[in-house]
Amino acid sequence: MTPATRLTDLLTDLLAGPLPFRIKAWDGSTAGPDGAPTVVLRNRRALRRLLWQPGELGLADAWISGDLDVEGDLAPALSQVRRALAGRGPVRPGVRDWPGLLAAAARLGVLGPRPQPPGGRARVGGTLHSRARDRAVISHHYDLSNGFYALLLGPAMAYSCAYWTPEDDSLQSAQEAKFDLICRKLALTPGSRLLDVGCGWGALALHAARHFGAQVTAVTLSKRQHAFATAAVDTAGLTDQVRVLLRDYREIADGPFDAVSCVEMGEHVGDRQYPAFARRLHSLLRPEGRLLVQQMSRGTTAPGGGAFIEMYIAPDMHMRPVGDTVALLETAGLEVRNVEALREHYARTIDAWHERLDEHRAELTALVGEPTVRLWQLYLAGSSLAFAERRMGVDQILAVRPTTDGTSGAPATPASWYQEQSS
Repeated sequence: MTPATRLTDLLTDLLAGPLPFRIKAWDGSTAGPDGAPTVVLRNRRALRRLLWQPGELGLADAWISGDLDVEGDLAPALSQVRRALAGRGPVRPGVRDWPGLLAAAARLGVLGPRPQPPGGRARVGGTLHSRARDRAVISHHYDLSNGFYALLLGPAMAYSCAYWTPEDDSLQSAQEAKFDLICRKLALTPGSRLLDVGCGWGALALHAARHFGAQVTAVTLSKRQHAFATAAVDTAGLTDQVRVLLRDYREIADGPFDAVSCVEMGEHVGDRQYPAFARRLHSLLRPEGRLLVQQMSRGTTAPGGGAFIEMYIAPDMHMRPVGDTVALLETAGLEVRNVEALREHYARTIDAWHERLDEHRAELTALVGEPTVRLWQLYLAGSSLAFAERRMGVDQILAVRPTTDGTSGAPATPASWYQEQSS
């Protein structure tokens, strides 16, 4: 019996049904249903990783290290397998499965010491969501390489969901449309004071200053983002309008601001810390000032990003249903005026990033190495599916700080938000 056939029989029993994929083993043998995605086990170490760490992390480690591969495009293969396994019960082996698994592993020559995990895992410690730990978490993800992110994200340097209108046929124009929409929702005019919390590489801050005349304070915890954004402001000749601070949002003390933006930073705040975060945003706004939060959401049973995301991408993330975030903002004294779902926009944005990864793969590999590129390939493929299949969402929430007599300063209708993009 070939290794591929032995594995197919074993997994068919374990999954209590036919396999939704083919197996190609290290010796070239194949087995499984015709027409299904083909999982390639390049060596025995791929299975050894799964024996030591069954489930999502073992599969991720095998993929990142190159011990496991998929023939063809990864995202469609992931989607097809996920749909086929839906409702089939837990994939992880139970106690009764282990004797048979270990016996099969011995026959396949898979038993051995635990393989070293590939590089790229986050190493953070200390009190959850302390300032030091938050800095370490942000540094792990965002300080990877400015060159890497420039190739991945394109000229806009915006690592957040774009806004695709019928006129937008490029990632650059869709990101600029998103910046425009945020600035119009915040009613920015020349001289408006904007605080951009979690400013990334400064793209929104620059757009608000250049196209709307805003006076912007932009803050980030990432040293590389701070350096990049500071240089970009200087190159653009906007040092009199934009200042970029390497600072925690809890350290901002020069309010009140006319507007506050927080684009996909709230996911890093933490569950218990979010009420204080919302109160802080409220305190930083003047009466009738506006807050724009763009934030990812999850269902009540999946508040984080999963084991792979927690280990490799963004530890300590917390996402909740959008309604819960709305309630937290209103409890802090803000009045939510508008919620706009952008879930499909994010799937399209991530697909555009994935296309750039494929286009610039050789350059990206030279910058950060093949395992890191494979890590991001897996991350982007899985994330796109999560948004497309409604396992994750992302929303723009517009809120105001009302005056003591209840005046909001909000427009009667949102019509002006959707005018043509600024020049």
